[in-house]
Amino acid sequence: MDLQNELNKAGGFKNLELLAKQVVEGFVAGMHKSPFHGFSAEFAEHKIYNQGESTRHIDWKLFAKTDKLFTKRYDDETNLRCHLIVDNSSSMHYPELKQYNIDALNKIAFSVLASASLMHILKKQRDAVGLSIYSDQYDFYAPEKGSERHHQMLLYQLNNVLIKKPEARKTETYTYLHQIAEKIHRRSLIFFFTDMFQTETEEGELFNALRHLKYNKHEVVLFHVFDKEKEERFDFDNAPKRFVDVETGDHINLYADRIKENYETAIQAYFNRIRLKCQQYHINYVEADINKDFNNILTTYMIARQKFK
Repeated sequence: MDLQNELNKAGGFKNLELLAKQVVEGFVAGMHKSPFHGFSAEFAEHKIYNQGESTRHIDWKLFAKTDKLFTKRYDDETNLRCHLIVDNSSSMHYPELKQYNIDALNKIAFSVLASASLMHILKKQRDAVGLSIYSDQYDFYAPEKGSERHHQMLLYQLNNVLIKKPEARKTETYTYLHQIAEKIHRRSLIFFFTDMFQTETEEGELFNALRHLKYNKHEVVLFHVFDKEKEERFDFDNAPKRFVDVETGDHINLYADRIKENYETAIQAYFNRIRLKCQQYHINYVEADINKDFNNILTTYMIARQKFK
């Protein structure tokens, strides 16, 4: 079965793999003007030469262009194990969209495309990738592998998240983070995409689950995905509106301006607690505003990979 053709028929992104490739290529092109210039070769078929390694596989042509030593990679090299975790609760499908493209992303679409872009880089690196998707149940799990068939299967599962929009599915993050942590036995780089909006209200349990992800000395990056304009600044016009909790169905009718100040104070306090706990547990916290590009995501990957030794 051609999974890409199935994706195109079903909806979601028309071509998730191609779109992810374009995101990465645009980022790499921009790296030549950034402090990371010279590292862009790592996204292709090379890795940095380390003193003491054999000089047999040094790419001297690339050395002439960059004045840096890189060695060529080979198919049997797997240098890193990475596990992607995606929160698929109903709140992640805000705002509601009828179609998805690079200019029309909600939280889940942003997370899916960001995950696919990281997968594209990891594939080029010959690294092994696994995937977990959860909501009010453990929707999907695949261990870390590096084959092309596995890569296509993960793309299919990611795009399927957009096709099968969950209705009134609650967030049970700490329940499933504990299960995911138990499944990842070998030291891995873990990327976690979530809006951190919980149906469960036990913050202590949530933070304990985040700490559990550090088990076996994993390197953990939490991408906090949200719509900064609406969900942090509460920037709505002051007309009467009905605000509905997409996970519980609860609603309230009000003028946005009447609660804006109190809302901003409460949400900032919560976000600050998340940042502090991540710092305490040595988890890399990264703000991921869905209204911005993916450069922050991919730059974080580069930095995390350099630290993952």
